[in-house]
Amino acid sequence: MKLDKKDRQRLSSCAVQLGKSERSASFLVCDHQQIHLAQYSTGFTLLPISLALKTIPSVRERYYFKAVPSDYDQRVSLCSQEENPLGFYLHIEKNQKVQLPCQVAMYMKSDGLNQHVHNVVILEEGAELHLITSCLASKEVYTGTHIAIEEQYVHKGAHLMTTMVHSWSAAQYVYPYAATIVEEDGSLESNYIALECAKQIVSNPKAYLIGKRACAKFQTVIFAQSNAFVDTGGDVYLQGEDSSAELAHRGVSAGSIMHQGGLLVGEARCKAHIDCAGMILTEEKEGYIKSVPGLISKHPDARMSHEASIGKIAPDQVAYLMSKGMEEREAISLLVRGFLGVDSFNLGREMDEKISQIIELSGHGEA
Repeated sequence: MKLDKKDRQRLSSCAVQLGKSERSASFLVCDHQQIHLAQYSTGFTLLPISLALKTIPSVRERYYFKAVPSDYDQRVSLCSQEENPLGFYLHIEKNQKVQLPCQVAMYMKSDGLNQHVHNVVILEEGAELHLITSCLASKEVYTGTHIAIEEQYVHKGAHLMTTMVHSWSAAQYVYPYAATIVEEDGSLESNYIALECAKQIVSNPKAYLIGKRACAKFQTVIFAQSNAFVDTGGDVYLQGEDSSAELAHRGVSAGSIMHQGGLLVGEARCKAHIDCAGMILTEEKEGYIKSVPGLISKHPDARMSHEASIGKIAPDQVAYLMSKGMEEREAISLLVRGFLGVDSFNLGREMDEKISQIIELSGHGEA
């Protein structure tokens, strides 16, 4: 299956760089096929998951369906029955610090497909990696379902940063399942950006901080257009002594956003915080934001806190910017951009332009 000019432009708008200049490796799936795999750096192994399961016994024995149980729910169970699963296996060797990001993309080019993906990421002791995952559909795609399972294992002293970018059509259904196990002195930084939402996205990534001083940080940025429904959260189980976690959620909604899965479970001496903030753009009653952060303490020295706020753009802020010469929609767009904080991800010129286009629409009610 070949990519045409429109496909390449679409991929570029979602942080996929088709070349080796700023990436350590690239893996691309289109519909039900792996169409590209290239590795430009050393110190790690990148393979199709189906090949890894056949050639590396430890993958199935230690990692495959271990962080996410195969019977977790009906959708995961369906994926577990795949004889030749689609997806990738990524293994970073001990003390290897991969300098450039590794990128993978799951692309739906054909309408009406059910795409099932399973990925396994392993960082050995002292390793470091930034993984950029882009999951998206062609502009010609209208319907379809995407189910993705990602199991991540961060061993002692390793650091994993993940940035996931979603961009879907208005009638698709998307179900990501991610679980990460973090050992002693390991860290996870997980960024999730959804700027073109599907009809329904349901996601509740989990992190298990099992080692001393293990830490996790989740940052979620969602722009839900009208008729979109996004249910997202993030559960962190703080099991290691002096472990720590932070969950930061930013949602701008012209549709519906539910953030009710944000949960911290303190099972040891630990500290953690949830910060949820939502901004509503529409005056219509159909859209809403629901935010329900949760805390569970099972240890007397677990220090956990949360805060949540929902509102609309303050008229006085818009008026102030207009007094400086901005048009109303420009002022609203600037305030939305500042609220989302998406400039800090540095995902490339094409992605920055895409963010600007979508935020610009928010300024005149076309989101």
